[in-house]
Amino acid sequence: MGKAKFGIFGDGKELAQIAMAKVFRPGDFRSGYYRDQTFMFAIGELTVQQYFAQLYAHTNVEADPASAGRLMTGHYATRMLDENGKFKRLSELKNSSADISPTAGQMPRLLGLAYASKLFRENPSLHSYSDLSVKGSEVAFGTIGNASTSEGMFFEALNAAGVLQVPMLMSVWDDGYGISVPQEYHTTKSSISKALAGMQRTATEKGIEIIIAKGWDYPELIDAYQRAEKICREEHVPVLLHVVEMTQPQGHSTSGSHERYKSKERLEWEAEFDPIRKMREWIVNEVMILPEEVDSIEKEAKLAAKQAKDRAWKAFTEDIKKDQNYVIKLLTQAEKESQHGASIEEVLVDLIKAINPTRLETMRAAKRALRILREENLDAKAKLIEWVKNAESDNHNRYSSHLYSESDESALKVERIDPVYSDDSSIVDGREVLQQCFDAALSRDPRVLAFGEDVGKIGDVNQGFAGLQQKHGEYRVTDTSIRECTIAGQGIGLALRGLRPIAEIQYLDYFIYALQTLSDDLATLHYRTKGGQKAPLIIRTRGHRLEGVWHAGSPIGMILHSLRGIYLLVPRNMTQAAGFYNTMLKSDDPAIIIECLNGYRLKERLPDNIGEFTVPLGVPEILREGTDVTIVTYGSMCRVVMEAAEVLEQAGILAEVIDVQTLLPFDIHHIILDSLKKTNRIVFADEDVPGGATSYMMQQVLENQNGYQYLDSKPVTITAKEHRPAYASDGDYFSKPNVEEVFEKVYDLLREAYPDKFPSIY
Repeated sequence: MGKAKFGIFGDGKELAQIAMAKVFRPGDFRSGYYRDQTFMFAIGELTVQQYFAQLYAHTNVEADPASAGRLMTGHYATRMLDENGKFKRLSELKNSSADISPTAGQMPRLLGLAYASKLFRENPSLHSYSDLSVKGSEVAFGTIGNASTSEGMFFEALNAAGVLQVPMLMSVWDDGYGISVPQEYHTTKSSISKALAGMQRTATEKGIEIIIAKGWDYPELIDAYQRAEKICREEHVPVLLHVVEMTQPQGHSTSGSHERYKSKERLEWEAEFDPIRKMREWIVNEVMILPEEVDSIEKEAKLAAKQAKDRAWKAFTEDIKKDQNYVIKLLTQAEKESQHGASIEEVLVDLIKAINPTRLETMRAAKRALRILREENLDAKAKLIEWVKNAESDNHNRYSSHLYSESDESALKVERIDPVYSDDSSIVDGREVLQQCFDAALSRDPRVLAFGEDVGKIGDVNQGFAGLQQKHGEYRVTDTSIRECTIAGQGIGLALRGLRPIAEIQYLDYFIYALQTLSDDLATLHYRTKGGQKAPLIIRTRGHRLEGVWHAGSPIGMILHSLRGIYLLVPRNMTQAAGFYNTMLKSDDPAIIIECLNGYRLKERLPDNIGEFTVPLGVPEILREGTDVTIVTYGSMCRVVMEAAEVLEQAGILAEVIDVQTLLPFDIHHIILDSLKKTNRIVFADEDVPGGATSYMMQQVLENQNGYQYLDSKPVTITAKEHRPAYASDGDYFSKPNVEEVFEKVYDLLREAYPDKFPSIY
């Protein structure tokens, strides 16, 4: 009836979800997909009224605890944080991690949720964290549709689960289709259990357990889930439970009907083997409940659902009508007061006539009226302006809050502690600064762990973790296979369960493998639950200058524009990086820390307080003062720009060099603006492509900070070429900014203003 934008259904999946719910215990976690409403009802973490509240996009967190109206229907989440943003006693709750729509996107996170149980069981130092886990007895339950098992995320996560031997119970709802596409187009042998048979564990080889059950056979489902749960919980062996012969009587969603693509014979079979129909037969024939009693239960259930729907709609519309009625009142007043009464009357009538009004219609009416009243000074106009300002603030809270943590543990609230040096402070390789920082973090907090390709035995390719696996154990510093997507997901799941993971992506060039998981899941997590869940994961990686197409990456624009919701930290050396690790481990925000590839062997002074000092976020550092031009940069470019600044000084140009240090957040105190007020010229330099992060920095300074007012010359960007960097020293020199290029572009900028003072070089 036009009351909701979109609907997605779980019809045909009911019996399997009820059976799964019967073995789901407090402390367990779900990482599923958008057809799981029956399961959420069955574990008591979703009411029918809440289901409809999400359908209508009710922005009240009590009405829709999963997302406060931010997600379309079928996205489920429990509120794992208290009102202060701290974890509740997760071991006593039935937990559902927040759903995302992209198919198989729940799989990487599921791996981490299951892996956490192994860590809580195998690491004795975590046994005291009983609020998070009861010695790893929890199972991570995953659900997915049969067609989505074709995604690489599914295979990667299943393989990793078999390698790690974690308590992951993976249910595949198999109705034979993926929207309109039949199974033979999706899966080898048209069966995911057959396709994965090689992963089946044996008496002598570890692997996964595979169990098959029919989606309409309730006793068989109960037996299957009891066996699967026991294997997962007691043995820590992953289980694939392939639920076959399922139906989907409503089609994919409200956007289409399954009758368009299913044969007459298939539709007849689905009608006969609908699980609710088969469940009724079982209740009548085996449980011996009279048909009339079942009829009565069905009638009561339909009535209860309708009543819940009506309550949800009433609650949803009350807040909206409150604003609508107030604006109608002000428009009525304005109609009487204004010389443009007829025009105001049109706005008023349109608002009154609105069927199922929304907030946007009320806001549009108010702003439309204010345009009409712009030349008048009326009491009604003043009240309308006040209402618009208050409504915009309220709507920011409804739709745009909690992109980052708003708790007392926010990374922006971590106290700054400067590094301390003494006469005894050692001069060491940059990698040793990191190694001692990580050693201190692992020593002070048993929840801290690190993992990634080559991180464990050899201590990572640049030796930041050298010797730390031997000192702290394999469950604290761990190797993984080559699987960036599920390295990220592993970290998300661990962080969701209260641990403090550092997940390493070996090179920034390989970040793209993990990008979708980080973008769709981690970056949106706090936002899409409106502060109900958090995953303070640190993603460690390295990039910028080195050599070659795939080992000198600096795709910062890609990261900036796809990962809002994750802080992006770009330290110029390993001491700054260490300070950022200390800061983020004290916070409850996720972050990406990009170390400079060419900085591990450069000498740095080791702070005496290596495990305590912190570097604040959003605070640039002035590396060199100057009066003629401001050069803004970060990462490895800091050394290039500083060298160029020395050459510029020889030519009579004093450049002020600023290291932004963090791109998200960016210069929260407007330090760069203060520099621009002094120099009146600005250059943005980095190793990204033209129009990449330099454009972002320019927008932040010239638009957000209103820096355009202080420009005496056009702003300049210095970037890498549009292509990936070529190999070898010459490839680096001619692909990325160099000292000579920085000198020449800054020199030309000053020459334009002072041609007599700075004659042409060429």
